Amino acid sequence: MENATSNSEGVKPLASISLDLDNLWSYMKTHGDPGWESFPSYLDTFIPLVLDVLDELDLKITFMIVGQDAALKKNHDVLKMLTGRGHEVGNHSFNHEPWFHIYPKGQIEKEIIETERHIQQVTNQRPIGFRGPGFSWSPDLIEVLIENEYLYDASTLPTFLGPVARAYYFWKSDLTDEEKEKRKKLYGSFSEGFRPVKPYFLKISNENKLLEIPVTTMPIFKTPFHLSYLIYLNRFSQTLMVFYLNMAIQMCGMTGTRPSFLLHPLDLIGGDMIKELSFFPGMDAETGNKIKTFKKVINILQKSFMLKSLNQHAEFLIQRNDIKEKSVVFASNLKRSDPQTSDSGSRN
Repeated sequence: MENATSNSEGVKPLASISLDLDNLWSYMKTHGDPGWESFPSYLDTFIPLVLDVLDELDLKITFMIVGQDAALKKNHDVLKMLTGRGHEVGNHSFNHEPWFHIYPKGQIEKEIIETERHIQQVTNQRPIGFRGPGFSWSPDLIEVLIENEYLYDASTLPTFLGPVARAYYFWKSDLTDEEKEKRKKLYGSFSEGFRPVKPYFLKISNENKLLEIPVTTMPIFKTPFHLSYLIYLNRFSQTLMVFYLNMAIQMCGMTGTRPSFLLHPLDLIGGDMIKELSFFPGMDAETGNKIKTFKKVINILQKSFMLKSLNQHAEFLIQRNDIKEKSVVFASNLKRSDPQTSDSGSRN
C-alpha cells in the first residue's frame, strides 16, 4: 500500500490540481442576481493573476472553461494565455447551469459539443475532460462523453455535506421557489457520500467506459478538503486548517488515494477585487491573504505528492492499469438504483 510520501519505488505519488473557471456572471446567475445576462467578467483580472502565481509555484494544472465565456470575443486573449502558459483546458458546460443533470441527452450533447468547439477555436486545444457545474451528473452525460471520446469525467464530489452547503447557499440568496426547485440538487444529495473517493470506470457497455476522477474528499469520513473548505477553516485558525489538511493527506496515504484537488476563482480573489460577489462566503477576505493561504496549502501538498493536471492524472491511472475491475459501475444501473447500492466495490 502507498503511503503519503512515497510509493514502492520511492517516488511521490501523483495528485492533480484543477480550477473551475466560473466567471462573475455564472455566480450571479446561480445566485439569482439581475444583470448576469450581459455576462460581466473578471477573467481579464483573474487569469493573469493566477497564472503568475502558478508560475511561481511551478505548477501546470487543468482549467475547466465555461463555453459561454469561450464564445465571447472579449475573453479570447486571456483564455489563450492558459494553453500558452502550458496548462490543460477542460469542458465545464456551455451555460453553467447546476441543473445540468436534468437536461435531456440531446441538450447535454449540444452543450458539450458547442463548448468543445469554442474552447478549441480559442485555445487550440481540444478538451478531453469534463466537470459538471455544481457537481451535476447523469448517466446520459456519461454516454455523451464516451460517444465523443472524452478521456475522463471529474464531476462527482463524494461527501455527505452537499445538502448542508445547499441550505446555506439558499439562506444567503434571494431565489424564488421556482429557482430553488431548479437548484435543488446543487452540490449533490446526501447519497453522494456513498460514492467512491478513488477513481473508477463508468461503463455503458462492456466495451465502452469512461474514467471518473472524483473531487477527492477525506477517505472514510468523506468530508471535503478542497481549497474553499480549507479557506473556511483558516478563518477560525490557520493551525486548524493545516492540521485538517495534513490529516486528509495521511488518510489518502493510508488508503492509497491520489487526490484530485479542486480550486475556484473565489479561492484566490477577494472582495477587494470583486465587490459584486460580497454575498459569497469568504469574500470579506483580501486577495493577498487568499493567495498566501493558497501557496501554503500547495507547499504542504507538494511535500507528499507530485502535482499534475487532470489529463496527466487520468493517463497515469490508465497506463498503470491502476483502476481495479471491482470499481467499475455501469452507468445504466444508476438510472434504477441509488449510488450506495450501485457500487459494490470501493467505498473509500
